[in-house]
Amino acid sequence: MDKYRVIVVEDVSLELKGTLSILKAEVPEAEVVGTAMTEQEFWPLVESTPADLVLLDLGLGGSTTIGVDICRRLKAGNPQMKVLIFTGEILNERLWADALDAGADGIVLKTGELLTRNEVVTVMSGRQMVFNQPILKKIVDRFKRSIREEDQYRNAVLMYDIDEYDERFLRHLALGYTKDMISELRSMPFSSKSLEKRQADLVSRLFAGEETRGINVTRLVVRAIELHIINPSKLEADE
Repeated sequence: MDKYRVIVVEDVSLELKGTLSILKAEVPEAEVVGTAMTEQEFWPLVESTPADLVLLDLGLGGSTTIGVDICRRLKAGNPQMKVLIFTGEILNERLWADALDAGADGIVLKTGELLTRNEVVTVMSGRQMVFNQPILKKIVDRFKRSIREEDQYRNAVLMYDIDEYDERFLRHLALGYTKDMISELRSMPFSSKSLEKRQADLVSRLFAGEETRGINVTRLVVRAIELHIINPSKLEADE
């Protein structure tokens, strides 16, 4: 494979040294043409030094957002340049998503197998969404959990005959809406009185065979969560 020019952005001198050692040992095609430890060092470097790939740490100078900002600006002005994130932010999933939204071609976490030739070569060959094993495991685990939650929801919908209005009603009750507030939603063409009847009907369905007297809104919502009809991590209000 042809040589390609790499700029490494890393604000910890020991980690910078380690990254350069990894590239030298694992990726002989990579020619490091410059390094930067701050954003102020990076921009003059990238403007004066032609590069094919930026190996970018997300956390610079104590900030976890500077790397994302650099990626976004770099991709806006140089869409052909590859950006591979190499980060120690191993728990900050929101930051990973922000980096991908900013145009990063891949993310390698500084844990497990660290950076290998495979990630660098794959990015340089034009692939996007390139990840190393630790982040891939997290993505797969999240995917499997999401599939299980969807299956549980579908089963609950069928078992308890839940329609879209039932789900919407329960979701807004969980968000603290009163029935009067819910009746004013454009997506809920029902009066407060109709919602009272719907609540009573939901109680009878979700607590079938149990004593239903005294079951209030809170208990109904908790039951809906227990049955996977609504997901507490995905509660959003309609307009």
